[in-house]
Amino acid sequence: MKIEYIILSAIVLATSACAQNGKTTSSVDSTDKKEQTSNNLFEGAISQPLITERYSADPSAHVFDGKIFIYPSHDYDAGIADDDSGDQYLMKDYYVYSLDSVGGKVKDYPVALTLQDVPWAAKQMWAPDAAFKNGKYYFYFPAKDKQGVFRIGVAESDQPQGPFKAQPLPIENSFSIDPAVFTDTDGQSYMYFGGIWGGQLQKWATGKFDANGSVTDLKQDKEPALTAKIAKMASSMKEFAEAPKDVVILDENGKPILGGDHDRRFFEASWMHKYKGKYYFSYSTGDTHLVCYATGDNPYGPFTYQGVILIPVIGWTSHHSIVEFKGKSYLFYHDTQISGGTTHLRNVKVTELHYDADGKILPIAPYVTSKK
Repeated sequence: MKIEYIILSAIVLATSACAQNGKTTSSVDSTDKKEQTSNNLFEGAISQPLITERYSADPSAHVFDGKIFIYPSHDYDAGIADDDSGDQYLMKDYYVYSLDSVGGKVKDYPVALTLQDVPWAAKQMWAPDAAFKNGKYYFYFPAKDKQGVFRIGVAESDQPQGPFKAQPLPIENSFSIDPAVFTDTDGQSYMYFGGIWGGQLQKWATGKFDANGSVTDLKQDKEPALTAKIAKMASSMKEFAEAPKDVVILDENGKPILGGDHDRRFFEASWMHKYKGKYYFSYSTGDTHLVCYATGDNPYGPFTYQGVILIPVIGWTSHHSIVEFKGKSYLFYHDTQISGGTTHLRNVKVTELHYDADGKILPIAPYVTSKK
């Protein structure tokens, strides 16, 4: 059987039109009840939703206590129309899941953290991450504060599944969204973060928050693209040990990726992992719907663009994580299969990830056709 990978551009466009017209088919309703349906948009999907009892997205996967723990965001239908500010993503709590083996049963734990548990937060608990150090589990999450500014909070627990107790204030000097915490082999941890458009990174272009800031890569095509931030974590894991710095992504000629290069520039969804001594910084390109990666020799970079990891899924966003478990590498990602294509009602998936002999990641197409 010959497997041919195809990019479902027409389906992605049809899905966007469907979402704009409010026509969706869902196996999880707005109260997270399971209503099993099928949708032929997703025929040829290489993997199936891991979680079907509630919507889930933006999966951060880590190996703790010999299991894979998944820390996703929790989508629900707030009845808000889609917009570039992300107002439709009105998430208000987090659930944690675990796997003893990929392909095995998913364990679902009680709610790990809610909006009401966080004194400083007002709304929009977006994509989180987690880390382990000092005998504690740390949970990192973005939310808008009472002034409508995205900050990054931290909560801790004695268990990887929580429940987590939030710190009373966000991390000082934190801003924007999508925290991803990487702990290197020497034990030092770093946070990568940031996202443009609704993630507000462009509002920090001058180093201070500008509520009217409109600088984005869409208006700075010939300038170096806005990019993710990195900050070394203090030993407490509850604060930064330094001021955030830019994560510089270079092209094949050693020049910074430009804002007009929408197929390669950073948009959101940072992730860092290490493979054979190299640092792999991966991210979403946002409006071109790719997950890409760049490699470097240290956690700060600079990182040289290498290629695509994940071809566009059905649904507007891409957000992923990469984890090694029992000798294999896996890509956790999301699409919109359960909701039939509604862009803000997503579901987590997983598939194996492969490298070639030179350490290049082999691109993954989330939907395939098979021919003899």
